[in-house]
Amino acid sequence: MRMIRDFANTFFLAELLKGLALTWKHMWAKKITLQYPEERTPMSPRFRGLHALRRYENGEERCIACKLCEAVCPALAITIEAGPRESDGSRRTTRYEIDLFKCIFCGFCEESCPVDSIVETRIFDYHFEHRGENIMTKAKLLAIGDEYETQIAADLKAQSEYR
Repeated sequence: MRMIRDFANTFFLAELLKGLALTWKHMWAKKITLQYPEERTPMSPRFRGLHALRRYENGEERCIACKLCEAVCPALAITIEAGPRESDGSRRTTRYEIDLFKCIFCGFCEESCPVDSIVETRIFDYHFEHRGENIMTKAKLLAIGDEYETQIAADLKAQSEYR
């Protein structure tokens, strides 16, 4: 009996007909298309995009050069060099770089930071036109943090119950 059923399925192309029926069913359904640059989909506050370095309210950078983010990075994308600050001798970063070609956007750096200095923003549409732009320096990261501080603070507050 099984051989007859298998022969009939093969002879009448049952798998092909099932596929065509599925195509026919979805052919008349309403299409959902976004016109990307003008329309955007909703994004979670926990989205992990481009990195940023934050500052305190008084303008001082938050990073204390503990190098936990560098140690926890599985892709070895973060490079930190520390040195004493001229004004009070406290340890701060002299070099903070993230290679975005290596980064896998796992969020471990954000989770390991004890002072919430390094965060991942919702920025996902960025590009590079010249060699070397993939290296996010300390100045670039601080500029992104300064520009998007209100959104970063709101996102951190929204996800505080999950942290």
